[in-house]
Amino acid sequence: MDFMTILLLAVFAFFIFTMFRRNKKAQQQQAQMQSKFGPGVEVMTSFGLYGTIVSIDEAENKVVLELSPGNEATVHRQAVTKIVEPAAPAADAALSEEPGDVAPAGGTLGLDKREAPAAGTQSQLNETPEETIRRLNDEGKNDK
Repeated sequence: MDFMTILLLAVFAFFIFTMFRRNKKAQQQQAQMQSKFGPGVEVMTSFGLYGTIVSIDEAENKVVLELSPGNEATVHRQAVTKIVEPAAPAADAALSEEPGDVAPAGGTLGLDKREAPAAGTQSQLNETPEETIRRLNDEGKNDK
């Protein structure tokens, strides 16, 4: 065997090792997440439904989710892919534009700080939908 064959086999073995390791880690994470399942936990399914776990049937791998009050859905246990964490209250403080800003009562922060439109855009604000379509079509032709 020459050096290139040995190198090729080593690279191939490395890729196989990393593939198995990645799969093992994903299975461990899935098992760890499913161990946290229980009634009252808010979850998201692989197809985008959000709900709260009502009951779990271990024998048949089924989970009953309450999607909204009075509406329940039964899904396979593996379809539940994510536990929804409650939003942190500190996230609301990060929404303010400047430190020390306080939203006025009954209003929202930042509405008084609108920027003036750039030059040439004032006429675009007053144009009809037909004029907008014509202008956009003309801009597309000029780009080519």
